[in-house]
Amino acid sequence: MSAKKTALAVLSAALLVPSLLTVPAHASPPAPPADGKGQPQQAPAGPPESMSTVGGALLGKPGVQVNPLAGAPALPATLTGRSWIVADARTGEVLAANNAHWRLPPASTMKMLFADTLLPKLPKDRVHRVTSEELADVGSGSSLVGVKEDLEYSVHDLWLGVFLRSGNDAVHVLSAMNGGIEKTVRDMQAHAEELQALDTHVVSPDGYDAAGQVSSAYDLTLIARSGLQKADFREYCGTSSARFPGRQDGGTREYFEIQNTNRLMTGAGGLSPYKGIAGVKNGNTTMAGSTFTGTAQRGDRQLLVTVMNPSGGLNSVYQETADLLDWGFAAAGKVKPVGELVPPKSADTSSFGSPAQTHDREPAAAGGKEGGRGAALAVAAGALALVAGGSYAFNRRFPAGRRRRPDDELLP
Repeated sequence: MSAKKTALAVLSAALLVPSLLTVPAHASPPAPPADGKGQPQQAPAGPPESMSTVGGALLGKPGVQVNPLAGAPALPATLTGRSWIVADARTGEVLAANNAHWRLPPASTMKMLFADTLLPKLPKDRVHRVTSEELADVGSGSSLVGVKEDLEYSVHDLWLGVFLRSGNDAVHVLSAMNGGIEKTVRDMQAHAEELQALDTHVVSPDGYDAAGQVSSAYDLTLIARSGLQKADFREYCGTSSARFPGRQDGGTREYFEIQNTNRLMTGAGGLSPYKGIAGVKNGNTTMAGSTFTGTAQRGDRQLLVTVMNPSGGLNSVYQETADLLDWGFAAAGKVKPVGELVPPKSADTSSFGSPAQTHDREPAAAGGKEGGRGAALAVAAGALALVAGGSYAFNRRFPAGRRRRPDDELLP
């Protein structure tokens, strides 16, 4: 081959590289680069120009999306969350959103998917003796509820530790009971895809910072809506305080009080409990900043709000969630939806926007759907019942209580 032809071939190959590396709207998100210490770097400063359109074309656009009608209240002027969404929990209508499909680190809000996936698999009265191996891989600096090796815990106790204290130790034990971390990650990924939460890429079941682990405000809201159709999920995320098993001296077991780290529920950190709050999950890590999905009810109206990574102090994620809930209740009937929370794949998916597609996954995040389809069918039936006008059976009263600082979640 002549030198001229060789140069042309090299140039042609170089021109093809960008197109080969382009990530389609529904493909698995690339892992963020490492910062030299084995930790992923912060997400880009701004959202991508093109995002998923699952749930509606407007939800794939960057920036605030809202369609006010006559008399609609203005959105709160002080919102700083990189991504947020306000949705009607019953109808699935998205009332307003900002960068709804931006893939960002989720922190412990990932535990909502963990719970929605595993709750149907593990009987709550099952008792398990914890081994040292089950706690060996809990991430350094993790938030812990205080699970100890060689002691017995019921599944019910462990779920309280997950929801109230965001205990990564409890997550690892429950994952072991499900067949291990790798299987649990596969199960969670399969369930996310069944729910059409296609921005979500699971690496660690507890939400611990990991390269490539992402979700979105849209997905977290979709997952919360699915979880809230399960009575046990509602019970755990709606519990303000509980007694957790401690040390055991002979036949006598000690207990200590644990309180929910959801400040809109307990009023911790100088906040007032939000009227009608019923959960669901908060998180805070170095990579994710503060994240929170909350649900509240007033009269027959049930809202879901997710806020990801606002600026400001430790209370910002709760204050912005409360402001968006207030706006959503005031905006009832005064805004045109900008999209919808789609039903699971196994239900009718004819809806706003482009249909969801399955991600291409790395081997560690791919796998079968053990137990996922049966649970998804139940979720689908619940979702359709909600659209038809059904209601949740939420606990609505939560006593205030003090809280203990977790190690990993930076005072969520």
